[in-house]
Amino acid sequence: MTEEKKGFFRGLMNKITGAGEPPSAAQVGEADGGEAPARPGFFERLKRGLAKTHEGLIGRIDTLVLGKKQIDADTLEELEEILITADIGVATAVELIRTLEQRLKRDELRDGEALKSALKEEILVRLSRHAASLDTVGASPFVIMVIGVNGVGKTTTIGKLASKFAASGKKVLLAAGDTFRAAAAEQLEIWGKRAGVDVIRHQEGADPSAVVFDACKASLARNCDILIVDTAGRMHTKVNLMEEMKKIRRIVGREIPGAPHETLLVLDAATGQNAVSQAKLFKEAADVTGIALTKLDGTAKGGIVVAISNEFKIPVRYIGVGEGVDDLREFDPDQFVEALFQ
Repeated sequence: MTEEKKGFFRGLMNKITGAGEPPSAAQVGEADGGEAPARPGFFERLKRGLAKTHEGLIGRIDTLVLGKKQIDADTLEELEEILITADIGVATAVELIRTLEQRLKRDELRDGEALKSALKEEILVRLSRHAASLDTVGASPFVIMVIGVNGVGKTTTIGKLASKFAASGKKVLLAAGDTFRAAAAEQLEIWGKRAGVDVIRHQEGADPSAVVFDACKASLARNCDILIVDTAGRMHTKVNLMEEMKKIRRIVGREIPGAPHETLLVLDAATGQNAVSQAKLFKEAADVTGIALTKLDGTAKGGIVVAISNEFKIPVRYIGVGEGVDDLREFDPDQFVEALFQ
């Protein structure tokens, strides 16, 4: 092989594995004996991630109520329009306005600040009703089946979860059940290496159920704490893929009684109402027990968190506000609402 070709393939592998990349500012600081620049805390990163949503929702509300000494029905009607166009959804927006109308009748909304404060309270109530963190203590191995359409960040979310669980001392195994998408297993293996966890995979185009069967056997034999199963991206129109998902559920349940213990639906926040449609379809087809909402940073559609949590009564387990492993965090309603309104 010529030196030119060798250089090309070496560069390609370096890009995939991260080898040969220039040192980060943090690494440079450490090498010089100085302190690495402090990275903003998660709350600050969350605020930055929600900046566009804040501008499109809270900014418009501020414009609406600024200086208002009295709140009336027309104000609430305009507020309803703002909520709907901020992707909070029609059903949730109507519910919020009806509640605010009752508070207006009780003379609780005397001015713009009171209205804004009341809206903040009502949004927090709806986000808190179904909030629950993922508890993996009840089973071993605890099986998490991850589902969603292509492009939402499903495999990346699996990698970040694996890193988090492994860092907390859990023995984790990944199953590369997405054998339809080109290079899906390779992508999962890269994440597995980063997290220091094993990946069970077959060749591209193999039977996903066979991969999952082997992963179940391996997780039991190796006394794993957590098994995370990747699945092919699918929509309700892809009947064969939906049936394949049901088959995978049957096999997992047969090999590990009670599994999957969590069916985690990954949604892309930037898709707005499309994410709501996906949540509806997957809830009907796959018994979804939790949601991971990715790509909240850089989108004005962060209100979708409120719509999905309230309309489908499914816990939002995780939210993602960046590319780093620590940018995927457990969803905290209080923290989210505070970051949104600040």
